[in-house]
Amino acid sequence: MRVFRIPFDAMASACELVVATDDEQQAQELAQSAVAEVKRIEEKYSRYSSDSIVSRINAAAGQQPIECDDETWALLGYADTLYRNSGELFDITCGVLRRAWNFRVPRVPSEPELAQLRALIGWSRVEREQGKVRLPQQGMEIDFGGFGKEYAADRAGALLTELGARHGYVNLAGDMRVFGPKPDGQPWMIGIQDPRQKGKILATMPMTHGGLATSGDYERFFELDGHRYCHVLDPKSGQPVTHWRTVSVVAPLAVVAGNCSTIAMLKQSDGLEFLESSGMDYLAVDQIGNIHLKNPAKA
Repeated sequence: MRVFRIPFDAMASACELVVATDDEQQAQELAQSAVAEVKRIEEKYSRYSSDSIVSRINAAAGQQPIECDDETWALLGYADTLYRNSGELFDITCGVLRRAWNFRVPRVPSEPELAQLRALIGWSRVEREQGKVRLPQQGMEIDFGGFGKEYAADRAGALLTELGARHGYVNLAGDMRVFGPKPDGQPWMIGIQDPRQKGKILATMPMTHGGLATSGDYERFFELDGHRYCHVLDPKSGQPVTHWRTVSVVAPLAVVAGNCSTIAMLKQSDGLEFLESSGMDYLAVDQIGNIHLKNPAKA
């Protein structure tokens, strides 16, 4: 068997499929199927597409309910579970805060700006009944960005398994689903980026199956007056979180890994207790630079 690495772009990110097969044509056919599934999910749920179900729900805010198919209904149910399990911190209606925060421009919004937007946040206000969803106030939004890439990685990995792939992984900009070990049975060694030294690997995770995801303060951020402002925003305050530099989690599914890492970021100083209670393996770096881990990572 040969290992093929097939790069592609999706969800505004550089992505990669790694698969071990007997020949290149088979690898390309597998890649086409996996990429098509990722693109399907992107088109269906992107807020940037006016045809997506998310855009249609948002456009109807304060008006009529929108009917959802089974897949969308299940994802909304999952969002509800995350909201409740995170102490109302993982809230898919908090994307409105991006109207105040632009991480390409070093500007901190005023408290009145944030207060106006916080009034539009609140998953508990979203109406769901008989397969239909309604945002009760004009200007409210939902956004699946908090778990969209991880969900797509899981779906692509599951599809590849159904098609007979037994060795490899899907990597959507660091959100990964591993669907089998290397052909010789050895684990794939997945590097975790150092949050303060670009290009440096902080640790490696040996993986044969499951999901890996990382949340951090180093991909989208700006610094102003000695403070770092990152894109992970607390829906209650409207402010960026500050306690963690990075949190990586290994879980049976990429979507679970991603949600655990994000919730840990949102819980700030309580994040470590949350990670411990999750039972998942993790590697986290706090703002002082201390490393906390429960995993077989090798520094």
